[in-house]
Amino acid sequence: MGCNVGKKDKIVRFLVGAVILVIGHEGGGDLLKWLGLVVWLTGYFEFCGLYKVLGINTCEKSDR
Repeated sequence: MGCNVGKKDKIVRFLVGAVILVIGHEGGGDLLKWLGLVVWLTGYFEFCGLYKVLGINTCEKSDR
C-alpha cells in the first residue's frame, strides 16, 4: 500500500472528515459518522482505495 494522497489532499481530507464527523454526531446519523471516519482515515494513512481503482495519484515524489 503506497502513498496516493498528497499533502494538500491530506489536509482537505482531515478537515472535511472532521466536519462530516461533527455533523454526524450532532444528529446526522451513523452513516455520516462512518463516512467522516473513512474520509479522515484516508488522509491519515495517505492511501485511498478509490484513487487506486481510478488510477489517481496526488502524492508527489517528495511526499513518498
